[in-house]
Amino acid sequence: MPAYRIGQAAELLGVSPDTVRRWADDGKLRVARTSGGRRMIDGADLARFALETAQAREHEPDTIVGQSARNRFAGIVTRVLKDKVAAQVEIQAGPHRIVSLLTREAVDELDLKPGVLAVAAVKATSVVIELPEPT
Repeated sequence: MPAYRIGQAAELLGVSPDTVRRWADDGKLRVARTSGGRRMIDGADLARFALETAQAREHEPDTIVGQSARNRFAGIVTRVLKDKVAAQVEIQAGPHRIVSLLTREAVDELDLKPGVLAVAAVKATSVVIELPEPT
């Protein structure tokens, strides 16, 4: 299973490395130390934490005044559902949950499973941009 450095985890969660360190120090996020003393986070643990954090953010008011996201989202795979032909892969990229439907063969070839780092490339013919009402 992949493991991530503090900085990598911070980027995937959409927070600063100091925030990840505080979460680790407070016991909210489990870390292991390498023989060299570097703190590493297990990919499956990070995937679970990313889901929990995103669900908690759903209840927070939006503070973003305007946003237009780019079309590539680096994140961590949080869920993979496969049947005989098709598969569904969920990626948590910071506060964004991305769901992709693809072939089972592609999922198997890429060895996608919870905890794996992946990039979702989004291509669409129309893009919606929203601005929340100022408070």
